[in-house]
This record gives sequence, structure tokens and C-alpha cells, in this order.
Amino acid sequence: MNKKEIIARRVAKELKSGDVVNLGIGLPTMVANHLPEGIEITLQSENGFLGIGPVTKEDPALVNAGGQPCGILPGGSTFDSAFSFALIRSGHVDACVLGGLQVDENANLANWMVPGKMVPGMGGAMDLVVGSRKVIVAMEHCAKDGSAKILKACTLPLTAVHCVSMIVTELAVFEFSDDTLTLVELGPETDLQTVKDKTEASFAISKHLTQQKAS
Repeated sequence: MNKKEIIARRVAKELKSGDVVNLGIGLPTMVANHLPEGIEITLQSENGFLGIGPVTKEDPALVNAGGQPCGILPGGSTFDSAFSFALIRSGHVDACVLGGLQVDENANLANWMVPGKMVPGMGGAMDLVVGSRKVIVAMEHCAKDGSAKILKACTLPLTAVHCVSMIVTELAVFEFSDDTLTLVELGPETDLQTVKDKTEASFAISKHLTQQKAS
């Protein structure tokens, strides 16, 4: 199982039946394909959908916010972008799952631009992280050059401050509670020292620390 699949499978376990969930562009869209049996959620997409299905190639004319074919489930609905963001900003999204460039120990998120590189804009990220009840950042633990992405302080432009609820990587699961970053779970075939070595941020260790089973 590759890193992205490990992350997507673990994030999917955080979602509960009845949740309205927004999945961000990239890795987060994989979460819809790994929901545990019996879990029924409503996927919201900021380009104007409630009730989209898992990523599929069945209908190339119907796409999610990332431009991927997505399908739509019976009972789903479509609407304009203004109504979509009204849902987000009014607190009707139970959870959003976003990718991240950096997260720091103060629950700040940077996920929309790298200075000097062309970007299309922040998109809906800043609305989602403020309007959603739970913000899950799904990202690989380190950058391509091996540098840490979970930092003492973000160095890239912020998307929002004090907004992250949980970080899920292939190595670990962290939660923010009482303004503290806490390690609650180790990834499969990972040890605590590896997580410490690859994490710049200071973090507490849960008394109930568990480890995911290797598939």
C-alpha cells in the first residue's frame, strides 16, 4: 500500500454516517473510495454539489472541484457557487479534508501557495477551514526534499490560523486539543523515534497511543 492510500484509508475512519464532508483537491479525493462498510456520508463540492459519488470515469462531463470525474448519487443536488459557499460559511459542513504544504504546532495551515511559483488562487480553502466543524489535513509527513512539513511555525503564507483539528500522514495521526499538538496514533510499521526525527514541531504523546495495523 502506498503512502497516499495509507493516509486516505485512515482519514476515512474519522467520518461518521450522516456527516456532510468536503474533500479537497488531490489526495483527499481518494478518501471517498475507502469509506468503511456501512458508513454513509454526503459529499459536498464547492463547485456546486451535494451527494457526489467516489471518483469515477463513468461520467466525464460531471466533475468535482478538482476537475476529476466524480458521478453523483441518487438524491444528490446541484446549485451555483454562491449557494455552495453559503453552505460552507454557515457551518453546514461537518468535516473538510484538505491537503497541506505545512502545519505548525499552533494549528496554523499553509496549503495554497509557494512564493515564486504560479498559483491560480486560494480557492475555497480559507472558507472551508473556518466554516467546517472539523478540519482534517491529509498530507505526506515530509516534503519531496525530505524536510519536515509539521513545523514549529509555518514559513509559507498561511491559509488560516488556529484552524486544524487533526493531521493524518503515512507515519502518524495528530490531534489538536487544549492548544496542544498530540500524537495519538502511529502509522503501520512506524516507530515513535521515526516520527520524532521527521517532525520539527513539539508534540505531546497520548497516554492511549495506538498503532495502525499493516494491511
